[in-house]
Amino acid sequence: MIICTIATQDFGEMVFELFPRYAPITVKNFVDTVRSGFYNGLAWCRIVRDYVIQAGSPTNDIMTDSDWHIKGEFAVNGIENPLPHIRGTLSMARDDGYDTAGTQFFVVHQDAHKLDGRYAAFGRMISGFEVLDAIASLPTSGPETWNLPLTMPIITAITITEK
Repeated sequence: MIICTIATQDFGEMVFELFPRYAPITVKNFVDTVRSGFYNGLAWCRIVRDYVIQAGSPTNDIMTDSDWHIKGEFAVNGIENPLPHIRGTLSMARDDGYDTAGTQFFVVHQDAHKLDGRYAAFGRMISGFEVLDAIASLPTSGPETWNLPLTMPIITAITITEK
């Protein structure tokens, strides 16, 4: 079992189980990126209440691309991944291309089945729903689809534990 803990300054921790059985490329990419320390100090840079919170941009701007891309592990890209995008799902963000995910990821705030089969879900929240709700409730501004938090919550650390 692979456990991921995301600590956010002034908010607390969210804990996820990762599922390499359904998204092995995605889990490996995420775990490797976490272990490199890449995410430490970055922010939740997109908050859409009742939808998702997103992080992992190298510049805290959702339009900034990563230096690499991975295969999108979801049905419309020819890969069976049965994980639904329900509350607490951990999934990879991408642009319009199917194989464009790299470092940006999101947590589903409320069930978002329109993402099923179109984005690579790779984890499920075990605890920390109150942290998710608190972050998702922050005030935002900017274009409706971007929803930039007025004060960006900082990820102090993401850790991986294998049990």
